[in-house]
Amino acid sequence: MTLIEGHKPITPADGIPVWDVDPYDEDMLRAPETFYADLRAKGPVVFIPAYSILALGQYETTQKVFSDHENFVSSRGVGLNDFKLEEPWRPPSIILEVDPPDHTRTRRIMAKALSPKVVRGLADMFRTTAEEIVDDLLTKGSFDAVTDLAERFPVSVFPRAVGMRDVDQRNLVDYGACVFNAMGPDNRLRRWALERNKQIAPWIMAACARDRLTDDGLGAMIYAEAAAEDAAITEAEAAMLVRSFLSAGVDTTVTGIGNALWCFATNPGEWDRLCADPKLARPAIEEVLRFTSPVHTFGRTAGRDTEIAGYPVEEGTKVICVLGAANSDPDKWGDPEAFRIDRRPLGHMAFGAGIHGCVGQNIARGEMEALLSVMAEKVARIEPAGEAVWRPNNAIHALDKLPLKLIPK
Repeated sequence: MTLIEGHKPITPADGIPVWDVDPYDEDMLRAPETFYADLRAKGPVVFIPAYSILALGQYETTQKVFSDHENFVSSRGVGLNDFKLEEPWRPPSIILEVDPPDHTRTRRIMAKALSPKVVRGLADMFRTTAEEIVDDLLTKGSFDAVTDLAERFPVSVFPRAVGMRDVDQRNLVDYGACVFNAMGPDNRLRRWALERNKQIAPWIMAACARDRLTDDGLGAMIYAEAAAEDAAITEAEAAMLVRSFLSAGVDTTVTGIGNALWCFATNPGEWDRLCADPKLARPAIEEVLRFTSPVHTFGRTAGRDTEIAGYPVEEGTKVICVLGAANSDPDKWGDPEAFRIDRRPLGHMAFGAGIHGCVGQNIARGEMEALLSVMAEKVARIEPAGEAVWRPNNAIHALDKLPLKLIPK
């Protein structure tokens, strides 16, 4: 069989629209709004011949398929490669790229380490760090909010929460970017990711080893599970789970914070609203996630002959769920183009859906809430100080540069 981007080619069912488009074009990744709208307009499911994949963008269909782990599996890869047919570029994640019952086993351990109770115990550290960074930035003129705030804050608190002794901002941020870029086709972005990972991976593996972690962090909790008499995981699996903290717990939070700052800088009235009522911080986070979809695309593989929106789908079909399109579907949200922090967008898929909902979403929300709450107390205005530049990534919608100035109260 001749594979296309690591998966088998398919013949779409009669009636499925065929669209000659490249969803991984770098210009489209920087500004995907037109692609999202066109994808939704073409129907609930679309065939893209360039990659021999099905693409979903309407909310109802995307949510249904993305949540259906029985018919559309993750164990064959959440990118374009089919792990059943082609060796993955790295050992598959034992939390992200597995199905039940294996997923149930590892997710239980991760959920325990990242429970709401554990995250509440980190709140004071999150807030103290946020105050230090915001106070520092208030003394400056303009600064790059991506490196100086969106990256700086999570890299200051998350490794400390994990218990890492070794911290390198660039390696930690780039590691997540590599993982998400590798989900795409054999383009410039994926080739960069594979090459950069050769440099980062040895550092990541060493930094997540048990002897490089403190005894009081999330990492130690995971290793303790492996050391228990009735251990459900091995020590090698514990190391993989600790590394999964970093691939999913840094880059997406960096992206979410950067996107939040962009939203408020371009919608000053909503910042005024948050300052007037800091209790809106949590719904504001949900609206940022819906409005910008930090993870814009995630893949699934049809694990058996099944159907989507009434169309037959053959086993082995690669399906991309375009979460950014679903999160901006007017049939679901009414006025999706408006950024409103009082929207309370229940059901957005920025953190996934179903059993594969992001296991680290509690800590991501906790970090974002701490930072936005501190800023609402100290910052009167968030002003653009230059043009925002978006960074193309095969799965993440993130900023590359965001010049800002903070005006103190």
